[in-house]
Amino acid sequence: MDQAQRRTYLIKRLLAEAGESAAVIPEGEDGQKRLLRSLMNIRPPGAADGDFLEVQDVYLRNEIEEAGITDIADLRPVCGDLYLWQGDITRLRCGAIVNAANSGMTGCYVPCHACIDNCIHTYAGVQLRLECARLMSGKPAGEPVGQAEITRAYNLPCRYVIHTVGPMIRGSVSPEDEHLLASCYRSCLELADAHSAGSIAFCCISTGVFRFPNRRAAEIAVDTVRAYKEETGSGTKVIFCVFKDTDLEIYRSLLGAGQ
Repeated sequence: MDQAQRRTYLIKRLLAEAGESAAVIPEGEDGQKRLLRSLMNIRPPGAADGDFLEVQDVYLRNEIEEAGITDIADLRPVCGDLYLWQGDITRLRCGAIVNAANSGMTGCYVPCHACIDNCIHTYAGVQLRLECARLMSGKPAGEPVGQAEITRAYNLPCRYVIHTVGPMIRGSVSPEDEHLLASCYRSCLELADAHSAGSIAFCCISTGVFRFPNRRAAEIAVDTVRAYKEETGSGTKVIFCVFKDTDLEIYRSLLGAGQ
């Protein structure tokens, strides 16, 4: 089976599972990829059989490999064991990556949404949503803001995904919002150390649709990481992973990184 055949197989299986076997599959690669991602995004938590998982896992790993993987071993720290990297966090090979999740903790269900939660669940595979649902089975009220959970990473190049719920800003940023954002970073670092991850890549938690101002969020991120490492002596390498040029410049100024 080549990638096109795997993609068609997965689409047909997911359409059948959803009771939409008669749906027309686009002929073009882009349309097929979008349909497959959409079907994975809307699929509720649930087990999949071995045949499906075998094809899915090979397909996703090939897609990630083709897009290009960056290994932390190939990055240079900007100061101490702190790193700054611009790129897609799902393409980063390290100990753990951080997912900016919502309180439901089972991923984004909006088809092809551009949020990091959607991207991580898409490329990890359907196993991740099921593991997250099992973690949340005893939390009917959802995951508290400022805390974190750790899961396997499945088809992603990292070993773990650490999911945390950041504060959503309504109006101006309050001291409690700042405290909760700092708690997200500390909770993730504690989990990374507890599981001997060795390295952790942080996204820009609570920025974007959660509306935390980018610069203040970055200041809290850097200050919290530095304080945690000083207090605990943690040797975990920390990567500040940014996607936008704006955030890259902010972190460069905060970390004293050159151009």
